[in-house]
Amino acid sequence: MEIRRATTVADLLAAEHLYDGPPREDWAARFLASPGHLMLIAYAEDGVPAGFVSGIEMLHPDKGAEMCLYELSVDESHRRRGIGRALTEALLAEARERGCYGAWVGVDTDNTPALATYRSAGSVDEGVFAMHGWPLAGDEVRG
Repeated sequence: MEIRRATTVADLLAAEHLYDGPPREDWAARFLASPGHLMLIAYAEDGVPAGFVSGIEMLHPDKGAEMCLYELSVDESHRRRGIGRALTEALLAEARERGCYGAWVGVDTDNTPALATYRSAGSVDEGVFAMHGWPLAGDEVRG
């Protein structure tokens, strides 16, 4: 397995089978052009993307920079082989290189596989929190 940073729209589109829904070229281009956004892709021996982790570097005037692990996905046929942990650790290494003071991820408390992956990569449970959202666009924008 090899982990590489996605640098082209083609890299992002090649990982389509790992996303929750179909990617769009314009969103992929915007993702790559956005400062602080990154995606690391794990490639299987045959060169096909086996998993990815995306991160967003967040900066605040009184806190400095931290990394948000936005999404982690591993193809079902490649799970339980350490790919998720390796991707998480690669994102943490990138965060250290960028000078981030910390990293975080929001995860459902009943997502046992994700919790095990993050713990295996050294995460610490920082407690329960509530997440609130504001839907700002309808389905016609997303799809």
